[in-house]
Amino acid sequence: MAMFHEGNRELQDRFGSRALADRLHEKLGRDRFTDEDKDFIESSPFFFLATADAEGRPDCSFKGGEPGFVRVVAPDALVFPDYDGNGMFKSLGNLRVNANVGLLFISMTEKPKRLRVNGEATLVFDDPMLEDMPGGQLLVRVTPRHVFPNCPRNVPHMSLVAPSVYVPRAGEPPVEPAWKSFDAFKAVVPRRAR
Repeated sequence: MAMFHEGNRELQDRFGSRALADRLHEKLGRDRFTDEDKDFIESSPFFFLATADAEGRPDCSFKGGEPGFVRVVAPDALVFPDYDGNGMFKSLGNLRVNANVGLLFISMTEKPKRLRVNGEATLVFDDPMLEDMPGGQLLVRVTPRHVFPNCPRNVPHMSLVAPSVYVPRAGEPPVEPAWKSFDAFKAVVPRRAR
């Protein structure tokens, strides 16, 4: 699949960046993960997930976990677990009707970095890898179409103060958010699947 469509090209031509866009894609773009991509992705404690429904209406979601919760399992495959959340299944519901997905990994350290992964996703409910992913209720498997770094110049330098107490950890019971015990919700909160 082509990296650029008519809308991209129209703006590239308007601002004189078509040659730059083509060179960046030629030199940096790929459809497989490199060892460097794998190391970066698997060290990330979070990423942003973009999906769209069948009509193309977008949704963007934050996904977080212990570093290593996202795994590059092959040059053409990335997986991550879905954890118990608010039960709306906005992102994953979109993937059931539109497999196109975008992932954005960002490092906000002294040496900032961004990596985009665009591809197709499938939901996997009974993969043996789930046993090795505390708190995972299903797996999302992504086949990359485009993997490319992004200019990190506007990424702020930030540091992690503490990991979230809600991130699932092996051997520890899950911490439930307070809102699930509020009178307005507690009667309809389902039991955890795993």
